[in-house]
Amino acid sequence: MDLTGKVAIVTGSGRGLGLAYATELARCGAAVVVNDVDAAVAEAAVKTITGAGGSAVAEVVPVGTSEAAQALVDRAVDEFGRLDVLVNNAGILRDTTLWKMTDEQFDAVVTTHLRGTFTCTRAAAVRMREQGEGGRVIGVGSPTGQVGNFGQTNYAAAKAGIVGMVRTWAMELARAEITVNAVVPVAATAMTETVPFLKPYVDALAAGEPLPAFARQQLGFGSPEDAAGLVAFLASDAAAGITGQAIGIGGDRLALWSHPAEVVVEFADGTGWSPDAIAGIWAERFAPSQQTVGQQLPEPPK
Repeated sequence: MDLTGKVAIVTGSGRGLGLAYATELARCGAAVVVNDVDAAVAEAAVKTITGAGGSAVAEVVPVGTSEAAQALVDRAVDEFGRLDVLVNNAGILRDTTLWKMTDEQFDAVVTTHLRGTFTCTRAAAVRMREQGEGGRVIGVGSPTGQVGNFGQTNYAAAKAGIVGMVRTWAMELARAEITVNAVVPVAATAMTETVPFLKPYVDALAAGEPLPAFARQQLGFGSPEDAAGLVAFLASDAAAGITGQAIGIGGDRLALWSHPAEVVVEFADGTGWSPDAIAGIWAERFAPSQQTVGQQLPEPPK
């Protein structure tokens, strides 16, 4: 996959998945603007990339505001002359149950994930449209945003919103030949190390041990590097015909998520639906097709 001559911004790329994305994009030939809120972490990421022969600079700014988004775009243009790829990876967690979640916890997560994706994509789209040569925008979703997860009201809302924006932007930016897709990664990061059923696999990776096939395939769980190939692919010319999609990646698992769709439809006979009429038909026609919530994970082998 050759990205020579392309310029990419990867938000939240000082460590974890973001660093894996930035490193892979650079390995494929792209010049990369690394972003983090910690200057030391950002510079270390740049050294990792340049030490391997890649091209990268750091822009230290917290994603969320319009000013931060413009600073990232300006840095790409000032350093490398253009912008071709935006990966909206920056994110934080403030997990707690609904009745304990504060306004500040909700707003912090939504600001970084959802507003940050919006402001960065808006600034990038303006630049890409001015260049007139198309572009690639990649959002980052989560299984939590697709199906929900206990204790993650703020995160679920933000990640579901990102996929919704991706579908909208895919339509709005199509004439400019800018594709917009979402990756839905699952990997060992600071965001997954506290998940109880994943902890044995996180610990195994940290110890340098190989993961069993069950983790890499049935759970779709692996290292951040396992998820990076999809981002490089979506950034490439080979993905020019792909837009508006949510694509899962993790371990050895690659999956295309469906859009929400009606699963059962019934029609009233010209009178609309009264509460009693709905109650009379629900158990037979709708109840068998009610959707699950949360991830429905297989049991590990005995």
